[in-house]
Amino acid sequence: MTKNKIGVLILNLGTPNSPSVKDVRVYLREFLNDPRVIDIGRIAQLLLVNLIIVPFRAPKSAKEYKKLFKIGGGKSPLLTYGNNLTSKLKKLASKEFDVELAMRYGSPSMEDVLGKMRMENYDKIYIFPLYPQYASASSGSTIEKAFKIINKWWVIPEISVIGQFYKNPNYINCIVNRAKEFNISQYDHVMFSYHGIPERHVDKVYLDGKPCADHSCEDEINPLNANCYKATCYATTRLLVKALELNEGSYSTCFQSRLGRDPWLKPYTDHVIEKLGKEGKKRILVFSPAFVADCLETTIEIGEEYLELFEEHGGKEIQLVPSLNDNDDWAEGLFNIIKEKL
Repeated sequence: MTKNKIGVLILNLGTPNSPSVKDVRVYLREFLNDPRVIDIGRIAQLLLVNLIIVPFRAPKSAKEYKKLFKIGGGKSPLLTYGNNLTSKLKKLASKEFDVELAMRYGSPSMEDVLGKMRMENYDKIYIFPLYPQYASASSGSTIEKAFKIINKWWVIPEISVIGQFYKNPNYINCIVNRAKEFNISQYDHVMFSYHGIPERHVDKVYLDGKPCADHSCEDEINPLNANCYKATCYATTRLLVKALELNEGSYSTCFQSRLGRDPWLKPYTDHVIEKLGKEGKKRILVFSPAFVADCLETTIEIGEEYLELFEEHGGKEIQLVPSLNDNDDWAEGLFNIIKEKL
């Protein structure tokens, strides 16, 4: 019996090709023009993004990306980690399935990588967005783009999606392994900071017409909120709190990186940091469980910008727990997650 030929496409958000204003502008334009990222009327979105946000944001973002690329030895850490992780996965999976890496925005593009995979005549392709918690602006956008590309093929193989994995023990155990590098008892507070999204994004999850606020998202996972980003973020925190044996009151769940004036998921990370500083907390340990690889939001936003804010209000140290990146245990964990789905 002939063994099925299987290809797995792992995907992350993306990165500019360089920290130049031109490349950052190209990246931001592709990212922010996605209707699942800024979900307003299409004409309003195009005007807002291309005439206001990108022209003003690109130069500022380019300065931050220059810091990030410098830390990465002149390259994007997100892409470096992605390439290294893919190489390790290829070795682990050499006898079972092929692995390729693409980015939702930027390079390597989904069009190019899926075009390459098309030529391999796979019997089955798995689409695997590397976002532990589902959100329409990340997982949903990535899955939609993959199907749009594949939909144009004359021969379409069997396609499957590997969805959110926030409660998978392989993922949780790897974060716990990163935490072992630190003595948690030496810190005054532990923060679990997730990337924020507008409140309207989670409200759209519910088909019963009630908002996210009416679905106990901070306290439990139930049949209605199982795909709500806010609910799964809080669930991730509960799993990590249990694994790390943290005491009630010694930790916070919060959301960072908000954009614009519309209400985003609360509490906001910067507000929590300011409050902790004013309360006399001196040392904070920060986890970023929504990111599997360190990027601008972790290394610069948390590691530099939030540290400055904390110091302004009396704090002394913010220690960022590194993301899973390209560690061997994470490569093995991903391999196991994929094998569970095959």
